Amino acid sequence: MEHPIGIDFGGTGIKGAPVDLARGDFAQDRVRIDTPKPADPQSVATVFQQIVDTFPTSTTPVGVTVPGIVQRGVVLSAANIDKSWIGEDADAIFTKALGREVHVVNDADAAGLAESEYGAAKGRKGLVMVITLGTGIGSAMIYDGVLVPNSEMGHLELDGVLAESRAATSAREREGLSWGDWSERLTAYFRHLERLFTPDLFVVGGGVSKSWEKFGHLIEIDTEIIPAKLENRAGIVGAALVAHRKAGQED
Repeated sequence: MEHPIGIDFGGTGIKGAPVDLARGDFAQDRVRIDTPKPADPQSVATVFQQIVDTFPTSTTPVGVTVPGIVQRGVVLSAANIDKSWIGEDADAIFTKALGREVHVVNDADAAGLAESEYGAAKGRKGLVMVITLGTGIGSAMIYDGVLVPNSEMGHLELDGVLAESRAATSAREREGLSWGDWSERLTAYFRHLERLFTPDLFVVGGGVSKSWEKFGHLIEIDTEIIPAKLENRAGIVGAALVAHRKAGQED
Protein backbone atom coordinates (compact mmCIF):
# COMPACT_ATOMS: atom_id res chain seq x y z
CA MET A 1 0.00 0.00 0.00
CA GLU A 2 1.32 3.41 -0.97
CA HIS A 3 1.25 6.07 1.73
CA PRO A 4 1.01 9.83 1.13
CA ILE A 5 4.23 11.70 1.79
CA GLY A 6 4.44 14.61 4.21
CA ILE A 7 7.21 17.20 3.95
CA ASP A 8 7.94 19.73 6.70
CA PHE A 9 9.70 22.78 5.21
CA GLY A 10 11.59 24.75 7.85
CA GLY A 11 14.15 27.50 7.91
CA THR A 12 17.13 25.20 8.57
CA GLY A 13 15.95 21.77 7.48
CA ILE A 14 13.45 20.04 5.20
CA LYS A 15 12.15 16.74 6.54
CA GLY A 16 9.87 14.19 4.91
CA ALA A 17 8.41 10.72 5.30
CA PRO A 18 5.54 8.54 4.08
CA VAL A 19 2.73 8.54 6.61
CA ASP A 20 0.49 5.65 7.63
CA LEU A 21 -2.79 7.51 8.05
CA ALA A 22 -4.38 4.60 9.89
CA ARG A 23 -1.86 5.08 12.72
CA GLY A 24 -0.96 8.72 12.28
CA ASP A 25 2.74 7.95 12.26
CA PHE A 26 5.63 7.53 9.84
CA ALA A 27 5.48 4.46 7.61
CA GLN A 28 9.28 4.71 7.12
CA ASP A 29 12.05 6.65 8.81
CA ARG A 30 12.05 10.32 7.90
CA VAL A 31 14.71 11.92 5.72
CA ARG A 32 16.24 15.34 6.47
CA ILE A 33 18.09 17.65 4.08
CA ASP A 34 19.42 21.11 4.89
CA THR A 35 17.28 23.96 3.58
CA PRO A 36 19.01 25.50 0.53
CA LYS A 37 20.19 29.11 0.49
CA PRO A 38 18.48 31.00 -0.95
CA ALA A 39 15.32 29.00 -0.19
CA ASP A 40 13.42 30.10 -3.30
CA PRO A 41 10.63 27.85 -4.65
CA GLN A 42 12.70 26.22 -7.42
CA SER A 43 15.64 25.41 -5.12
CA VAL A 44 13.28 24.01 -2.52
CA ALA A 45 11.48 21.96 -5.19
CA THR A 46 14.81 20.26 -5.99
CA VAL A 47 15.16 19.20 -2.35
CA PHE A 48 11.56 17.99 -2.31
CA GLN A 49 12.35 15.80 -5.32
CA GLN A 50 15.35 14.30 -3.50
CA ILE A 51 13.15 13.44 -0.54
CA VAL A 52 10.37 11.96 -2.67
CA ASP A 53 12.91 9.90 -4.65
CA THR A 54 13.97 8.29 -1.35
CA PHE A 55 10.55 6.67 -1.14
CA PRO A 56 9.91 5.01 -4.54
CA THR A 57 6.26 5.56 -5.33
CA SER A 58 4.75 6.87 -8.53
CA THR A 59 1.38 8.38 -7.73
CA THR A 60 1.07 8.97 -4.02
CA PRO A 61 0.18 12.61 -3.20
CA VAL A 62 2.54 14.89 -1.32
CA GLY A 63 1.65 17.40 1.38
CA VAL A 64 4.02 20.23 2.24
CA THR A 65 4.07 22.58 5.24
CA VAL A 66 5.04 26.19 4.56
CA PRO A 67 5.94 28.73 7.28
CA GLY A 68 3.56 31.32 5.89
CA ILE A 69 -0.07 32.06 5.08
CA VAL A 70 -1.45 29.75 2.38
CA GLN A 71 -4.68 30.49 0.54
CA ARG A 72 -5.85 27.94 -2.05
CA GLY A 73 -2.27 26.87 -2.69
CA VAL A 74 -0.87 30.40 -3.01
CA VAL A 75 1.69 31.60 -0.45
CA LEU A 76 0.78 35.07 0.84
CA SER A 77 3.48 35.72 3.47
CA ALA A 78 7.13 34.85 3.98
CA ALA A 79 8.34 35.97 7.39
CA ASN A 80 11.05 33.30 7.69
CA ILE A 81 11.54 32.15 4.08
CA ASP A 82 12.67 33.79 0.83
CA LYS A 83 10.46 36.70 -0.21
CA SER A 84 10.20 35.22 -3.72
CA TRP A 85 7.51 32.88 -2.33
CA ILE A 86 4.98 35.68 -1.89
CA GLY A 87 2.20 35.42 -4.46
CA GLU A 88 3.44 32.13 -5.90
CA ASP A 89 1.07 29.23 -6.54
CA ALA A 90 3.11 26.68 -4.63
CA ASP A 91 0.62 23.89 -5.30
CA ALA A 92 1.09 24.34 -9.05
CA ILE A 93 4.87 24.81 -8.88
CA PHE A 94 5.47 21.66 -6.84
CA THR A 95 2.89 19.56 -8.69
CA LYS A 96 4.72 20.34 -11.94
CA ALA A 97 8.19 19.86 -10.45
CA LEU A 98 7.40 16.52 -8.78
CA GLY A 99 5.08 15.15 -11.45
CA ARG A 100 2.41 14.26 -8.90
CA GLU A 101 -0.30 15.98 -6.89
CA VAL A 102 1.17 18.31 -4.26
CA HIS A 103 -0.71 20.47 -1.75
CA VAL A 104 0.82 23.06 0.59
CA VAL A 105 -0.54 24.04 3.99
CA ASN A 106 0.52 26.46 6.72
CA ASP A 107 2.87 24.68 9.12
CA ALA A 108 0.88 25.44 12.28
CA ASP A 109 -2.34 24.36 10.57
CA ALA A 110 -0.75 21.03 9.60
CA ALA A 111 0.44 20.39 13.14
CA GLY A 112 -2.93 21.35 14.60
CA LEU A 113 -4.81 19.07 12.26
CA ALA A 114 -2.53 16.18 13.19
CA GLU A 115 -3.11 16.79 16.92
CA SER A 116 -6.85 16.84 16.29
CA GLU A 117 -6.86 13.65 14.24
CA TYR A 118 -4.25 11.57 16.08
CA GLY A 119 -2.87 13.43 19.10
CA ALA A 120 -3.99 15.25 22.20
CA ALA A 121 -7.33 16.38 20.72
CA LYS A 122 -8.28 13.08 19.07
CA GLY A 123 -12.01 12.46 19.32
CA ARG A 124 -12.75 15.92 20.74
CA LYS A 125 -15.70 17.81 19.31
CA GLY A 126 -16.37 21.52 19.17
CA LEU A 127 -13.70 24.19 18.76
CA VAL A 128 -10.13 23.09 19.44
CA MET A 129 -7.36 25.70 19.34
CA VAL A 130 -3.83 24.36 18.97
CA ILE A 131 -1.31 27.00 20.04
CA THR A 132 2.38 26.42 19.34
CA LEU A 133 4.84 28.33 21.51
CA GLY A 134 8.31 28.82 20.02
CA THR A 135 10.17 31.65 18.33
CA GLY A 136 6.71 33.04 17.63
CA ILE A 137 3.21 31.78 18.34
CA GLY A 138 1.61 29.51 15.78
CA SER A 139 -2.04 28.54 15.86
CA ALA A 140 -4.61 26.25 14.33
CA MET A 141 -8.38 26.23 14.76
CA ILE A 142 -10.26 22.97 14.24
CA TYR A 143 -14.02 22.71 14.55
CA ASP A 144 -15.44 19.17 14.68
CA GLY A 145 -12.35 17.96 12.84
CA VAL A 146 -12.49 20.62 10.11
CA LEU A 147 -9.58 23.04 9.85
CA VAL A 148 -10.25 26.79 9.74
CA PRO A 149 -6.99 27.90 8.04
CA ASN A 150 -4.59 30.78 8.62
CA SER A 151 -5.77 31.90 12.05
CA GLU A 152 -2.44 33.65 12.96
CA MET A 153 -3.28 34.02 16.66
CA GLY A 154 0.26 35.08 17.47
CA HIS A 155 -0.53 38.41 15.82
CA LEU A 156 -3.27 39.36 18.28
CA GLU A 157 -2.51 42.41 20.40
CA LEU A 158 -1.43 41.84 24.01
CA ASP A 159 -0.34 44.73 26.24
CA GLY A 160 -0.19 47.00 23.21
CA VAL A 161 2.15 44.77 21.17
CA LEU A 162 1.94 41.54 19.17
CA ALA A 163 1.17 38.67 21.52
CA GLU A 164 4.09 36.58 20.31
CA SER A 165 6.57 39.30 21.29
CA ARG A 166 5.32 39.00 24.89
CA ALA A 167 4.25 35.40 25.33
CA ALA A 168 6.24 33.20 22.93
CA THR A 169 8.95 30.91 24.30
CA SER A 170 11.51 33.26 22.77
CA ALA A 171 10.21 36.09 24.98
CA ARG A 172 10.69 33.99 28.12
CA GLU A 173 14.25 33.15 27.09
CA ARG A 174 15.12 36.65 25.87
CA GLU A 175 13.90 38.34 29.04
CA GLY A 176 15.03 35.64 31.46
CA LEU A 177 11.50 35.16 32.81
CA SER A 178 10.76 32.61 35.49
CA TRP A 179 8.15 29.97 34.68
CA GLY A 180 5.76 31.81 36.99
CA ASP A 181 6.26 35.21 35.36
CA TRP A 182 5.93 33.73 31.89
CA SER A 183 2.77 31.88 32.91
CA GLU A 184 1.18 35.19 33.95
CA ARG A 185 1.66 36.38 30.38
CA LEU A 186 0.32 33.11 29.02
CA THR A 187 -2.72 33.45 31.27
CA ALA A 188 -3.42 36.93 29.86
CA TYR A 189 -2.98 35.60 26.31
CA PHE A 190 -5.22 32.56 26.72
CA ARG A 191 -7.88 34.61 28.53
CA HIS A 192 -7.91 36.91 25.50
CA LEU A 193 -8.49 33.91 23.23
CA GLU A 194 -11.25 32.70 25.57
CA ARG A 195 -13.08 36.03 25.32
CA LEU A 196 -12.88 36.03 21.53
CA PHE A 197 -13.62 32.40 20.67
CA THR A 198 -14.94 30.44 23.69
CA PRO A 199 -13.09 27.28 22.65
CA ASP A 200 -13.77 23.83 24.07
CA LEU A 201 -10.09 22.91 24.34
CA PHE A 202 -6.63 24.44 24.08
CA VAL A 203 -3.70 22.23 23.03
CA VAL A 204 -0.23 23.69 23.63
CA GLY A 205 2.55 22.59 21.30
CA GLY A 206 6.13 23.55 20.54
CA GLY A 207 9.31 22.24 22.13
CA VAL A 208 8.43 23.85 25.46
CA SER A 209 5.45 21.52 25.81
CA LYS A 210 7.97 18.92 27.03
CA SER A 211 8.29 21.13 30.14
CA TRP A 212 4.52 21.26 30.65
CA GLU A 213 4.76 20.21 34.30
CA LYS A 214 6.73 23.41 35.02
CA PHE A 215 4.15 25.88 33.77
CA GLY A 216 0.91 24.26 32.60
CA HIS A 217 -0.74 24.28 36.03
CA LEU A 218 0.12 27.98 36.43
CA ILE A 219 -2.05 29.08 33.49
CA GLU A 220 -5.27 30.25 35.17
CA ILE A 221 -8.12 30.01 32.67
CA ASP A 222 -11.56 28.40 32.53
CA THR A 223 -11.00 26.36 29.37
CA GLU A 224 -9.36 22.94 29.52
CA ILE A 225 -5.73 23.20 28.40
CA ILE A 226 -3.40 20.25 27.71
CA PRO A 227 0.00 19.63 26.08
CA ALA A 228 0.39 18.35 22.51
CA LYS A 229 1.46 14.75 21.94
CA LEU A 230 2.94 14.37 18.45
CA GLU A 231 5.97 16.61 19.03
CA ASN A 232 8.09 17.07 15.90
CA ARG A 233 6.09 14.51 13.89
CA ALA A 234 2.99 16.68 13.74
CA GLY A 235 3.91 18.77 10.69
CA ILE A 236 4.75 15.82 8.47
CA VAL A 237 1.70 13.83 9.59
CA GLY A 238 -0.64 16.80 9.12
CA ALA A 239 0.75 17.62 5.67
CA ALA A 240 0.28 14.04 4.50
CA LEU A 241 -3.28 14.07 5.82
CA VAL A 242 -4.06 17.29 3.92
CA ALA A 243 -2.64 15.81 0.71
CA HIS A 244 -4.68 12.64 1.13
CA ARG A 245 -7.91 14.54 1.74
CA LYS A 246 -7.38 16.87 -1.22
CA ALA A 247 -6.21 14.21 -3.67
CA GLY A 248 -8.49 14.11 -6.65
CA GLN A 249 -10.59 17.03 -5.41
CA GLU A 250 -10.97 20.37 -7.15
CA ASP A 251 -9.70 23.34 -5.15
